[in-house]
Amino acid sequence: MRPDAGAWFEHRTTSATSLAEIDVPGLLAAKRRGGHRVSVVLPARNEAATVGGLVADLVARWVVDVPLVDEVVVMDSDSTDDTAAIARAAGAEVVATADVLPAQGSRPGKGEALWKSLAATTGDLVVFLDSDLLNDVSHYVPGLLTPLLTDRRVSYVKGCYTRPLSVDGQVRAAGGGRVTELTARPLINALWPELAGFVQPLGGEYAGRRSALEQVPFVSGYGVEVGLLVDLLQVCGLPGLAQVDLGTRVHSHQTDEALGVMAGQIVSTVLARAKRGSSDRHRAAPGGLLTQFAHDGEGFVPTSIPVAVDQRPPMIAVREYAERVA
Repeated sequence: MRPDAGAWFEHRTTSATSLAEIDVPGLLAAKRRGGHRVSVVLPARNEAATVGGLVADLVARWVVDVPLVDEVVVMDSDSTDDTAAIARAAGAEVVATADVLPAQGSRPGKGEALWKSLAATTGDLVVFLDSDLLNDVSHYVPGLLTPLLTDRRVSYVKGCYTRPLSVDGQVRAAGGGRVTELTARPLINALWPELAGFVQPLGGEYAGRRSALEQVPFVSGYGVEVGLLVDLLQVCGLPGLAQVDLGTRVHSHQTDEALGVMAGQIVSTVLARAKRGSSDRHRAAPGGLLTQFAHDGEGFVPTSIPVAVDQRPPMIAVREYAERVA
């Protein structure tokens, strides 16, 4: 690891693997002292099996029992199951992604829900959590908020964790995050070595100051996390970024084919940013298709899937939003 990345890792990585490690009264005092408002956002598409439990726990712990969070918002991305009804019954405000900034239209993808959540929430501190988490995550929100509430220099915090991998009914203590290890980490280390200290650059649990988040574009698909990390490095500088060890993260796993599509979108996101920072104007644009192969018993059959990334502009550049916050 490069010296600057190593120094960052040592000084900007903290631990919050359980509630016992978190000074909750101190966080409440810091929140009141700073006049902060906290929004928690859960992007969801067909997450009826998990979203209700997550929302109910968040609301009970951090809205009702301890007033650390001011609003819990589920951004529903065209779910066809009972995600919206279950989340609403559990205590969340449910917002249909397509209903936010209607003049901007609607696009598919997690990043679209995250981008529009800036226009659907009111907190100056925003916490993002995936909706498919399966283990006890009661410490995630205060853990992610701690660097933001205790150090004004920090503008963006990524959660990191070990990720068990379930294969054929057998659970391995580690091994999840295959796209991270095989795609994202090698690219980040090669192109932005100062970011090499991030343990989970693609993790879906992170928090930031609205003043930083509204300055960067949001990739609409799977590339949103790596895009935010690289773009916020430019906005905040390395000292403005931090990470928190949250212990263990358990969630559902996808097929190899689905992971391939995810990896393709991440590569497109990274290459677009590498080209943006390159002085070589003649470099070719990233390819827009990923070709995968299946065997039908007689031979290999190719299938090509679009992986070119689409992205939304910095929210502060959107007139409807800028007028609201002015």
